[in-house]
Amino acid sequence: MPAHTGLTAPMFGSPDVMEIFSGAGLIRRMLDVEGALARAEARCGVIPAAAAATIADVCAQPEDGGRQPVIDAEALAQGAIGVGNLAIPFVKQLTAAVAARDETAGRYVHWGATSQDILDTALVLQLVDALRIQDGRLTRLADDCAGLARRHRDTVMVARTWQQHALPTTFGLKAAGWLDALRRDLMRLQDTRGRVRVLQFGGAAGTLASLGPTAPDVAACLAGELALAPPALPWHTHRDRLVEVASTLGMLCGTLGKMARDISLMMQTEVAEVAEPAGAGRGGSSTMPHKRNPVGCAAVLAIATRVPALVSTMFSAMPQEHERALGGWQAEWDTLPDIVASTAGALRQMGEIIAGLEVDAARMRANLDLTGGLILGEAYMLALGQRLGRLPAHHLVECASRDAVAANVTLLDALRKRLAADPALAGLLDDADLEQLADPTRYTGQAARYVDAVLTEWQAARGAQDGAP
Repeated sequence: MPAHTGLTAPMFGSPDVMEIFSGAGLIRRMLDVEGALARAEARCGVIPAAAAATIADVCAQPEDGGRQPVIDAEALAQGAIGVGNLAIPFVKQLTAAVAARDETAGRYVHWGATSQDILDTALVLQLVDALRIQDGRLTRLADDCAGLARRHRDTVMVARTWQQHALPTTFGLKAAGWLDALRRDLMRLQDTRGRVRVLQFGGAAGTLASLGPTAPDVAACLAGELALAPPALPWHTHRDRLVEVASTLGMLCGTLGKMARDISLMMQTEVAEVAEPAGAGRGGSSTMPHKRNPVGCAAVLAIATRVPALVSTMFSAMPQEHERALGGWQAEWDTLPDIVASTAGALRQMGEIIAGLEVDAARMRANLDLTGGLILGEAYMLALGQRLGRLPAHHLVECASRDAVAANVTLLDALRKRLAADPALAGLLDDADLEQLADPTRYTGQAARYVDAVLTEWQAARGAQDGAP
């Protein structure tokens, strides 16, 4: 089913993945399954080779000799209303097209299969194609985050907790956090891709009784024709593989949403530490010409808001009845394509953002200095705590912080004044110690080491990926 077919499709989708899940994309893969089934059954002696050749040839052609589509999509959609799924009117149309070429061959279309075999296996083929695109796009995004982390390993900035200034950190560490999460998402995606690449072929009730003793051979041949793994048994009402796709992509959307939240907050006028890539008309307002809105982040956040509910639907559809679901299977038809297409849209948007992200290191440093050194209160406290004990040192720095705010001076100056005014405190820290403690670049902790560790892990992951078959 088409995902994001309205006017907002270019904003929230990705053309390549949307095409895969379009009506034409689904029909194309249903034809692929039927053509492969005919070839497999001919190889196993189930149907005549001549009939299989005709069926496969019709399935391989999107249009007949008169340039009419083999499958009429509108008639297919209307025909599904009364029978409950697309496969039944699809097989009817395909049989008519094959019989028009060879009446005998028409008798063998869809031999031994059931509707769900065709729909589920076509869905798997769609997922194989779509997740391969997601994998490549996610890898490129992670590479770009690695570049940001490397370039800004030592670019000092404010760390914010509860959206307030906390302590110094580095932009490299923030980018490394994005990268590390994306690396885990990529690992999950690659594992999921392997587990979902499985044939669905069980016949009417999951026993393949229709094919008698040839059933195992036909299933193996069909899996080979479609480059899918043969399952141990048909999985008509066991949907964990598909739900895993949904949950894996749901987590990826959450990661992308976290990145979009960070970037959009850093784009606020009062902060202005980063900006989405500039472009003609990008980020504009209909009434305020000066605006440069985080439009890419808005799209990613919208997707990250929508997708969890869709993932929940996939989980809710898992308890399916016996050997064929009544409603649960049908609930998946639009839901999973929407999740995949939405994730592709979020990846596309975030890929464009990170590839062209504008970073203002000078503004980061200026924001760090906004509080006149209050952000380094912990550093002063710990240094004094070695001489006074933690609680007295905390009280001293807290009082000096109030002094600094009231007098509109730096924390360094206020602390100097307090230390000089009390003979009991004189000499605890000399000017050199105080000046060193006032340097935020000396209080980024393990930020640089963490960045290096994440980059090393990413390089190892990329090496393994590049060496994979």
